[in-house]
Amino acid sequence: MKNSSPFRLVIAVAILTAATCGTRAEVMVGDKAPKLQTGKWVQGEPVRVFDGNHVYIVEFWATWCGPCVQSIPHLNALWQKFKNKGVIVIGQDVWDSDNAVAPFVKKMGTNMTYRVALDDKGWYHHEGFMAEHWWKRGTNYHGIPTAFIVNQQGRIAWIGHPMTLKEQVLDDIVSGHYDLAKATVEYRKDREADQQFQALQKKLVSALDQKKWDDAETALDSIQSAFPHFKNSFIGPRLKILLGRKQFAEAFQFADEFSKSHSTNDIWQNELAWTIATSESPDQHCLELAETMAERGVQLTDEKNTALLDTLARVQFRLGKKEEAMATEGKAVNLESNPKEKVSLEKTLASYREGKLPQLEE
Repeated sequence: MKNSSPFRLVIAVAILTAATCGTRAEVMVGDKAPKLQTGKWVQGEPVRVFDGNHVYIVEFWATWCGPCVQSIPHLNALWQKFKNKGVIVIGQDVWDSDNAVAPFVKKMGTNMTYRVALDDKGWYHHEGFMAEHWWKRGTNYHGIPTAFIVNQQGRIAWIGHPMTLKEQVLDDIVSGHYDLAKATVEYRKDREADQQFQALQKKLVSALDQKKWDDAETALDSIQSAFPHFKNSFIGPRLKILLGRKQFAEAFQFADEFSKSHSTNDIWQNELAWTIATSESPDQHCLELAETMAERGVQLTDEKNTALLDTLARVQFRLGKKEEAMATEGKAVNLESNPKEKVSLEKTLASYREGKLPQLEE
């Protein structure tokens, strides 16, 4: 989705969770691992069952997942270091077109030398055994990539993003020095905190959608009080509340100060500018600030980020700069390589040519 922000990505995970959670018990650290029932093996010798002689890393990924692609070399490096110590890595592809995986693995070359398997159903079914019994039961609040480590006793010893997997943790599991009981308690504690976060986030999303600004502010304050490390992930909602209340002076000050204090971060420039650009009735000063922030982000990305160009074009159009908006959006169209995103940008450009502000896509 074009113009994805940190807040929108967090919300996307929450939506996925709501869609996949059911009455089934979750798979957690300390539990017996579900059985291994993959589909076709794209690379490496197939693994049919977990034995007591190996430690297994089962990592869920997809070719279209940017963070997955970034984490593959890290996981591969770990496997290269531990493969002679009884560690087997299985790259379990999910929600992917079968014919996309083999070419991807070949292209990765020496950066992806561990085993790779498809799920036991095609991507169009979505509900392959591995996705259904592992990923959706154990990681429905993580998304992908997510890795499970299965110890020699067939117990899940660790679950998390593969980039956060440290050599020491893996070494402790392999050597039998890992405190599984402690890890189990800590994981469940983290899961409870995550459930609290999701509940508060749901209230925030609902209040924003209904334009109940006081309720939204209460929910947002609760999130940032309980989870201060997520503070910057919610600058968009904070600004949206101020704009919704038509507190334009406060909105301008908040956005201007944050933008200047994070002047080298193109993601935050886009988040702030997009929030203003998509609000119902921002004032002139806020729109001019949005233009400044979007231009800053465009320069930081050497005019090659299509999301930022799309944001800048929308701001320009709302400022009455139709010709500039069309030129900027045209650059985004020409740069975009993703067919779906390109179609979306072309529709936006067509709207500008017709003199209409494009409707936002869900």
